[in-house]
Amino acid sequence: MLNYKRYKKNPVVDYPEREWPNKEIEKAPIWCSVDLRDGNQALIEPMVVQEKIEMFEFLVDMGFKEIEIGFPSASQIEFDFLRQLIDRRLIPDDVRVQVLVQCREELIDRTFEAIEGLKEVVVHIYNSTSTLQRDVVFNMDREQIIDIAIKGTKMVKERAAKFPGKIILEYSPESFTGTELDFALDICTAVQETWGATKENPIIINLPSTVEMNTPNVYADQIEWMDRHFKNRESIILSVHPHNDRGTGVAAAELALLAGADRVEGTLFGNGERTGNVDILNIAYNMFSQGVNPELKIEHVNEIIEMYERCVKMPIHPRHPYAGKLVFTAFSGSHQDAINKGVAAMRERNNQYWQVPYLPIDPADIGREYEPIVRINSQSGKGGVAFVMDTYFGYKLPKGMHKEFANVIQKVSESKGEVSPEEIMQHFSEEYLEKKEPIHFKKIRVNDLMEHAEAAFDTSVEVTYTNHGVEKTFTAMGNGPIDAVQRGLQEELDIRIKVLDYEEHALQSGANSKAAAYIHMLDANEGSVTYGVGVSSNITRASVRAIFSAINRLGLGDK
Repeated sequence: MLNYKRYKKNPVVDYPEREWPNKEIEKAPIWCSVDLRDGNQALIEPMVVQEKIEMFEFLVDMGFKEIEIGFPSASQIEFDFLRQLIDRRLIPDDVRVQVLVQCREELIDRTFEAIEGLKEVVVHIYNSTSTLQRDVVFNMDREQIIDIAIKGTKMVKERAAKFPGKIILEYSPESFTGTELDFALDICTAVQETWGATKENPIIINLPSTVEMNTPNVYADQIEWMDRHFKNRESIILSVHPHNDRGTGVAAAELALLAGADRVEGTLFGNGERTGNVDILNIAYNMFSQGVNPELKIEHVNEIIEMYERCVKMPIHPRHPYAGKLVFTAFSGSHQDAINKGVAAMRERNNQYWQVPYLPIDPADIGREYEPIVRINSQSGKGGVAFVMDTYFGYKLPKGMHKEFANVIQKVSESKGEVSPEEIMQHFSEEYLEKKEPIHFKKIRVNDLMEHAEAAFDTSVEVTYTNHGVEKTFTAMGNGPIDAVQRGLQEELDIRIKVLDYEEHALQSGANSKAAAYIHMLDANEGSVTYGVGVSSNITRASVRAIFSAINRLGLGDK
């Protein structure tokens, strides 16, 4: 039996005056990438210096203006990486790097050695504040924990006074989500006042969801409560650093923005310890899908994926939001049908806004235009097959033909699994375009009879064809070429057929364009119906080929 009684609920915030539920995200926050620190320390095989440099330069190109590059006092590789960034002048003037350090003097000294030569840098200090860690890890009371933070702040302040560049202090009460709100406020305020933060020289107060402990609305309540109770709020840049232990890191970050956060620390694709940090790209694409400029260059997600997988040596899950290979793919028949109709409606209405069922954004807008939206397997339906034929090959199948051809592909998929677009086109050719036996159309000559006022019909045709390999010719009259050919074939083959519907369209534009013609035909003797398809640069020949295709599909050439 699942022993759920071993666990108890984490406390929520008694905060009925909350206002964040009535707000909307209207602009991008200050983004801070922690891929090179939090993300890197979570890797089975941490990045080497060259990989770190590659990722740093990519993050800069993406538009990040704040990047936490590591923990230079923790290891030589971290120290050397920062020195390379500085000595090789790889940090643009409009980008500031951030370094993390514990509130210990020897580590702070080592950190200031590492940042020598920077014009502007964020020094990020932290100490654990949660009720649990105070008890089982540090065995300290509140005053002792506050003292650690104050001493760390003073040490940074003393060294900042001698530093030729600008130091911005960031303070994080680690495990904020497990810290009593009044204590979190006390320790943050103590750091704020010790540093001497002003509106002109603000401090970054970072409130991390180091471990997700409750639903995202509770985190939002905690952030809004702090936002409202800070002294001199204008001297604080309120930052959040959500993790994803409960799988709600993105939701927690978005609600935190509604609750007053100015800044978000996270990683590409949510890389990080345990279940990861908040996925900055996920939030940015969410904003994009709502018409909000995320202020990051995220138009080419495949390029981001390629860099990420090469540097961190971990694959992107195929169902990862926006980036996964399957997230814009529909296998379900009903989904495929809705997408097909939605895309057609967009085209017909020339709608300036993207509105397609099951596709919150146009995949092409983020560089996914070469990947299939619709993939066909045994779960697929008529709409999906029609979508593939239109999107990949330009065949706009008549609505009545969707099910007929889908049934052909359904049998294939049931025996072999997923069917590629190329295989679908192959079966389309075999079933319709190449149905040239036993009767095979060769050529046609059309004469206009309109000059003969007494004539019952307006068109005469002379058709050459082969029947089981034997060449034959017939002449016939009718109201138009299709009617004349139908009448002539009935006489020639001793059959009764009726053209129920006819459609045509251009397959491509230009001087060398071809036309596709679709004939819906009834075998009047048996009551069976089918479609025939013909393609030619001449629409009359395309139509006649469609008639012959339908007759062969009905098996009438053998009667």
